[in-house]
Amino acid sequence: MTTAQPNPLARQGSTAQPIPVIIDCDTGVDDALALLFAVRHPGLDLRAVTCVAGNTDVDQVVRNTLTVLDRAGAPDLPVARGAARPLIEPARHASHVHGQDGMGDLGLPAPTTRTAVDVDAVTLLRREILASPRPVTLIPTAPLTNIALLLRTYPEVTRNIERIVFMGGAVTTGNATPVAEFNVWHDPEAAAILLTAGVPITMYGLDVFERVVVPAADVRRLRASAEPGARLAGDLLAHRHPAATTDPDAPGGLGDAGAVCAVADPAGLTTELLPVEVSLAPGPTRGQTVVDRRPRHGESEIHHGTREQALVEVGLDVDVTRYARLYLETVETR
Repeated sequence: MTTAQPNPLARQGSTAQPIPVIIDCDTGVDDALALLFAVRHPGLDLRAVTCVAGNTDVDQVVRNTLTVLDRAGAPDLPVARGAARPLIEPARHASHVHGQDGMGDLGLPAPTTRTAVDVDAVTLLRREILASPRPVTLIPTAPLTNIALLLRTYPEVTRNIERIVFMGGAVTTGNATPVAEFNVWHDPEAAAILLTAGVPITMYGLDVFERVVVPAADVRRLRASAEPGARLAGDLLAHRHPAATTDPDAPGGLGDAGAVCAVADPAGLTTELLPVEVSLAPGPTRGQTVVDRRPRHGESEIHHGTREQALVEVGLDVDVTRYARLYLETVETR
C-alpha cells in the first residue's frame, strides 16, 4: 500500500536560505526547549509564535512563551493568545508533568518588556503566513486547536504553507491513554481537521519524541552556564516527570524540541508515507492516531471497499546522538 521514501523535509532543508517557521505551542517544559532552539538556529527564521491551552492554561502559556523568548535573546517576535479550550472537550492541563506554572515550577520572573500582540492567534497565523515571501513551515508542538480553526476559517493560507511538522500522535504506545498521545487526545477533532489540510504533513510522534535525550553531563554543563538561555535549557532538561524517574543523573528529554530539530536537520529523521486517521469515537481509543503499516489491504477493505485516508510522513526512527548534539551546539552558541 505504501513505500518508504526519502524524508521530504531533507529537500526543504537543503536551501541556503533560512526556513521561515511559525511555532504554535502550549509552552510547558519541552515547548520552551523548542523555542530556545528555534530562536538560535541560523537555518530557521522564526516569524511568530502562537499560544494555545494544553500543558497549562492559555494565559500562562502566553506568559511562559514571552519569558522564554526573553531568556533566549529573541528579536521582537509577534506572540498571540489563541484558543482557551479544545473544539469540543474541556481543557485538561498537564500540571502533574510540567508543574503548576507549566515550566517545572522554576520560579521564573514575569516578562518585563515583551507583550502579546493585540490580535488573536488565528488572525496572526493568517497574517504571517500570507505575508511571508517564501512558503512557511508550521510547527505545532501543542494541541491542534489553533491550527484547525485557522484551516477552517482561512483555507486560503494553504497556498503559502510548505509543510506542517506537528509533534503529536503515536504509532505504538500513547501517554494520555494506552493508545493516544496527549496533544492529539486533548483535541482529537482538531487533529482530524489537520489531516485534511491539503498540504504535506510530517508526524513527529511519541515513537521518536521519547528517544531523543541529552546526557546528564551536558545537562549539568548547561545549568552551570552564565548565559541565560543556555542555563534555562539546562534547568528545563533537568526537570523530571515525577512518575518517570527520580534519578538526578538521568538524561534530559528534548521532547517537542526534536520536532524543530527535524525541520532544521531533516536527515536525522526517518519517515514513511503512511495512511493516518484519528479515532473520534468515545471510549478507550479516542484520540488514537491509527497508522496503517500493512503491506496490503485486508479483509475490511476487501469486503467493504477502501476509505480515503490522509497520507502523512510518519517519523519512525531518529538519530538520537545527532539531534542531541545539534541541540547543544545551537543553544550554546550566542
